[in-house]
Amino acid sequence: MKRLVWMGIGVAIGVIAFRKISETQSSIQSNLGPEGLNRAVGRLADGLYDFADAVRSGMHERESDLRAALGVESPAAPARDLAPR
Repeated sequence: MKRLVWMGIGVAIGVIAFRKISETQSSIQSNLGPEGLNRAVGRLADGLYDFADAVRSGMHERESDLRAALGVESPAAPARDLAPR
């Protein structure tokens, strides 16, 4: 089940990335030059960050729901950051 969830997230990221890249390519053709490319890449990065934030907040919400359903206390320490150090 866990693999299916992660596969679904991966597919969603792939679809969003494909759409953003296609959108970026069409806008680059109309905005040739370094400034146009920088704007397009910035919009793509913003979209990916927004998606990651939405997934993260959904995970925290689901975890809270599961903890409430199981009657488990929330951890005293904040959740560890999963970013590599």
